[in-house]
Amino acid sequence: MSKLGNLGARLHRGEVGYDFVKNRKIWYGLSILITITAIVGLAVRGLNMGIEFEGGAVFNTPKNTIASVSQAEEYAEQASGHDAIVQKLGDGSLRIQVAGIDTDAANTIKNTLADDLKVDSEQINAELVGPSWGEQIANKAWQGLGIFLVLVVIYLAIAFEWRMALAAFVALIHDITITVGIYALVGFEVTPGTVIGLLTILGYSLYDTVVVFDSLKEQTKDITKQTRWTYSDVANRSINSTLVRSVNTTVVALLPVAGLLFIGGGVLGAGMLNDISLSLFVGLAAGAYSSIFIATPLVADLKEREPQLKALRKRVLAKRAQSAAKGDTEVHGDDESYDGEPEDAAPAVVGPRNQPASRTRGRGRPSGKRR
Repeated sequence: MSKLGNLGARLHRGEVGYDFVKNRKIWYGLSILITITAIVGLAVRGLNMGIEFEGGAVFNTPKNTIASVSQAEEYAEQASGHDAIVQKLGDGSLRIQVAGIDTDAANTIKNTLADDLKVDSEQINAELVGPSWGEQIANKAWQGLGIFLVLVVIYLAIAFEWRMALAAFVALIHDITITVGIYALVGFEVTPGTVIGLLTILGYSLYDTVVVFDSLKEQTKDITKQTRWTYSDVANRSINSTLVRSVNTTVVALLPVAGLLFIGGGVLGAGMLNDISLSLFVGLAAGAYSSIFIATPLVADLKEREPQLKALRKRVLAKRAQSAAKGDTEVHGDDESYDGEPEDAAPAVVGPRNQPASRTRGRGRPSGKRR
């Protein structure tokens, strides 16, 4: 077995682990700092909305146009009086975008560009986008995002409970805010492809969150019938048991997206790839982070406000203090998982997957004997 696979197995069995829940204030502070930075970037620089949203024109020049990108940008800005975005395509043609112009102005700009670029005006293809159409697209995008979030919250509230639904919703807003803020700071153009990428990464973010929540729901069944583990202990165990799986899923998803962003968009200069790949790259990374460091610790915070679980935590901590005072060397909380059964259950079963105790003896794991 590879080292990573061995680590994943040990995390799942509870032999090793990191206390994510205990250090949740660090993650909360880091997320707040990143979110504030994203909001400041959005407020100061704003989003560079594409012509699909603001209206304007796109001029496509013939193949093997001699002019450089900087020259074409200068020509377009002089002809239109507006900022222009120029991209050189793989066949040597140029794609020139100018926002905020009408049909009459587009025809004039087209003829002027033809003279400056030394090409026939008939060879320049002009595509016009009206501002009203772009406004409709923007409204539909916001409506789709709102409907998606409402349906997600309803589903999680039914499948799990409202606290988990709230934590997942906070994580999603966290991911959206960071992704949009990065777009503002970097200055990439926001197009319909960006919206598609944004909606896609929300699904990835939810996937990791639901996997952890499902494990947590299974392991906390009848948790108040024992006095060995707090809800936070079991929540932390759920994160660790799915940690390697979440990391592997995210890395595998990020590799092709990184290829689109850094090779397709950066090297080849494919602008549309930049629009969608940046939202995917940032969103996937933020989604993996929020699933591990935000959603589950927040659930633990909310759950341990309940009177029953608050009382359970006091009993568990009191019992551990008594054990420490008596010199009991048994370690609680991080080296063994709570199996979701009351303390008087049959001692031959341990772990979240109900492995026989005989299979885990001799592997650095406590036996199934209850104390």
